Amino acid sequence: MVQAWYYNPTEDDGRELHKYAPNRPVSLDQLAAIGVAYRRVDVTQDGYMYVIEGICREREYKNRDEITISKERLPGYEEKLKIFFTEHMHEDEEIRFILEGTGYFDVRSPGDEWIRIACEASDLIVLPAGIYHRFTLDTKNYLKAMRLFKEDPKWTPLNRSDPATDSNSYRTDYVQHFAKPAAGLFKDTVGNAAVAV
Repeated sequence: MVQAWYYNPTEDDGRELHKYAPNRPVSLDQLAAIGVAYRRVDVTQDGYMYVIEGICREREYKNRDEITISKERLPGYEEKLKIFFTEHMHEDEEIRFILEGTGYFDVRSPGDEWIRIACEASDLIVLPAGIYHRFTLDTKNYLKAMRLFKEDPKWTPLNRSDPATDSNSYRTDYVQHFAKPAAGLFKDTVGNAAVAV
């Protein structure tokens, strides 16, 4: 089952847990409020693909592929991990169904802090268009995922480092419909309500 917490920005390798002490957990309800959808579909059960097919029909996902992220299986592994861990957004949903292994999606809270979401086999996560996020493996260095798409399979990141990204219509829609309304559900490091950015 997916777990989430505020990311502690230490100098440790990005594949480490990065938890505060004490931990600052984030609930599934808080994730839902910022547009992050989660569902558990047990890959060890016969027929799990029927459940995935139903989700695809419900959310209009027409295409899919699989990606294995490991030193042995992904060409340009080190460079790809750097790209995945660069803060970015997309103009469409990012949907990942974890088949094997473990990894982390980091998403921005309404107050612009990182929230780390730990994913494992059987976790299906949907990140909304316009949310700033990044991905990395954990210290096990292996993950296999099914990527689901509404249209042709593509992965086009719009990096936050580009000043134009903040004014992208998908970003401004995301802030208006998710980040601003959810801001009161999140606290900053000293316990004040977050202000959406």
